[in-house]
Amino acid sequence: MMLRRWVLRVLVVLALLAAATFVVGQAGLLRGSPPSDLGVRDGRLKAPSNTPNSVSSQARLWAGHPRAEQAHIEPLALRDGDGPATLALLARLVQAAPGAVLVDSRPDYLYAQFSTPLMKYTDDVEFWWDRDLGVVQVRSASRLGRSDLGANRQRVEVLRQRLLSAQAARP
Repeated sequence: MMLRRWVLRVLVVLALLAAATFVVGQAGLLRGSPPSDLGVRDGRLKAPSNTPNSVSSQARLWAGHPRAEQAHIEPLALRDGDGPATLALLARLVQAAPGAVLVDSRPDYLYAQFSTPLMKYTDDVEFWWDRDLGVVQVRSASRLGRSDLGANRQRVEVLRQRLLSAQAARP
């Protein structure tokens, strides 16, 4: 009988914690603050996070970065060698993605924020047309926490596939 009461109390506490966490998320308290150092500096996007919640196609450019190999992701290919056309298409793909807000859109740079529907965690995603290498460099990182369970890598790969599909489907 005592064990049953104890288990019931633990379940009630866990339910209250889950409800409180949900309310905190819905109130936007888990969004975090946008980084102030995004953008392209000296031909590079910001370094990936030191925690396993970011990816960057330029991760290996940051000498001595502790996660350079784990954070690396391939850059995106250009559409017919045209950087501005590729970024314009990426802008449309981002705007169509659930939870995405396009914050900055220029012919050579895009910045978007992606928020999860339930807890409102926010990730910052950048795309930059690297004229020298003829690719679109990408960085995607969570604002809060340590792990994103692979969400940033998956997001970039989904956008890569949608970009390739849109390129293949054009007239």
